[in-house]
Amino acid sequence: MTRIDFYISPDSQEQARYQLACKLTEKAYKLGNKVYIHTESSEQTGQIDDLLWTFRDGSFIPHQPSSKDSQKSVPVLIGHDKEVPEEADILINLAPDIPDFFSQFERVAELVNENPDAKARARERYKFYRDRGYELNTYNL
Repeated sequence: MTRIDFYISPDSQEQARYQLACKLTEKAYKLGNKVYIHTESSEQTGQIDDLLWTFRDGSFIPHQPSSKDSQKSVPVLIGHDKEVPEEADILINLAPDIPDFFSQFERVAELVNENPDAKARARERYKFYRDRGYELNTYNL
């Protein structure tokens, strides 16, 4: 069964969530995992794509935006579509809603910041997972 991890950032800025997504992606990539970063829009997909190149000096994470033509060998895909083009081990969810395909991943990372609206949406996602019996972990950063 999919394991769900909630990462709670003390920052209220959206950029802090993006930085956290990059850090988690880097860690997962170094451990040999394939990652899908689910965003809420093409704009957010572009922001994460750009940030993965620059978030930390010396970091290199092979990645690309997801499409029907995505290379299967790329370990990190970023997208906002309703379907995932290939299997991955870890889903990092930056969208406000739970994607329908979340259960095909071994792990899901839900990134939450101190924005009141974002926290309220995260609570709804937490209840959804809890009510369905998923293993939940919370990490206050």
